[in-house]
Amino acid sequence: MRSFKLNGAIRILICDASNQAIHFHMRQLVKDPNHVRLGMVGMVDGNGHPYSWSAIFNGFDKATMARCPYPAIPEYLNRQPAAGFGIAGAHVTHVWCEDPKAARLVSKASLVPNVMTEATDLIGLVDAVIIATDRGEEHVSRARPFIEAGLPVFIDKPLTDNEADLRQFVRWHKQGNAILSTSCMRYSREYADCLAKIAAIGELRLMTMTVSKSWERYGIHALEGVYPFLKPGGWREVANTGTDAANVVHVHHASGVEVVLAAVSDMYGAFGCLNLYGTKGTLAGTFTDTFYAFKAQLEQFIQYLRSGVPPFPFAETIELTKIIIAGIRSRNESGRKVHLNDIKLD
Repeated sequence: MRSFKLNGAIRILICDASNQAIHFHMRQLVKDPNHVRLGMVGMVDGNGHPYSWSAIFNGFDKATMARCPYPAIPEYLNRQPAAGFGIAGAHVTHVWCEDPKAARLVSKASLVPNVMTEATDLIGLVDAVIIATDRGEEHVSRARPFIEAGLPVFIDKPLTDNEADLRQFVRWHKQGNAILSTSCMRYSREYADCLAKIAAIGELRLMTMTVSKSWERYGIHALEGVYPFLKPGGWREVANTGTDAANVVHVHHASGVEVVLAAVSDMYGAFGCLNLYGTKGTLAGTFTDTFYAFKAQLEQFIQYLRSGVPPFPFAETIELTKIIIAGIRSRNESGRKVHLNDIKLD
């Protein structure tokens, strides 16, 4: 990435996954970058992000957070020093959940002042929206009213899990809408430590990663954990020889490095175990610092809102989403290899 001036305006040049130059005009996406109002939208089964993400911005009430139905959230929040909370100049000011009782509990636990009756009531009251749900098949319908209203959106992983909706997000992006979707595993402290030591194991030959739950919802965690170790744009084909409950996904990269990802429904004890195998040695890292990764992820969204410059090219999100879709297609077609070029964007 490099910056330069054109007619007095600062522009950013970034190369996308195919090494094509992309230019971004440095312009803030929010009216007042020192006072960013965020709307937190949605809650689905098995995902308590409205509690934790709102708390990262706002702080939290310890007694009320103890009532959060996801015990791991108050557990890791309580381990953080008070100074660790807050992203300067940004706050979650409004929350909407399908269950009004859940929204009220999020409001009290994570110090969100306004609970909305309808999700679309946020429009005109916030500067950006965080869609805090991890069911990719719902994300086009959830994001549509906010994108069409011109609001920047952060969408929890995965962006989507099907070809038609990926095409819609690509159209919106090409129209200039601000869309960011990531897994917190991209920002893992433990994996960054492995990346810093990667030269010690010689030439990389194989990577493995394990996660729990489904490929549709959690496969993106495994993918974004391994993604920084290989060149974007080089991911070629996918074979999922597992089942709905135990996905075993082999992804081939143009570098010759092979990647094996396992998403097994009840494998909670092996969540986020990364192993790297090289010609001279091995490295391993296990994801444990959830708070650090979540906060880094959300800080990147706020920086995007303030600068107009995304933390990475949208082409990477497209590539990652294609791998998710290819993994589903391969599993449903008896484990055949699916090339990413088979996932059509137009």
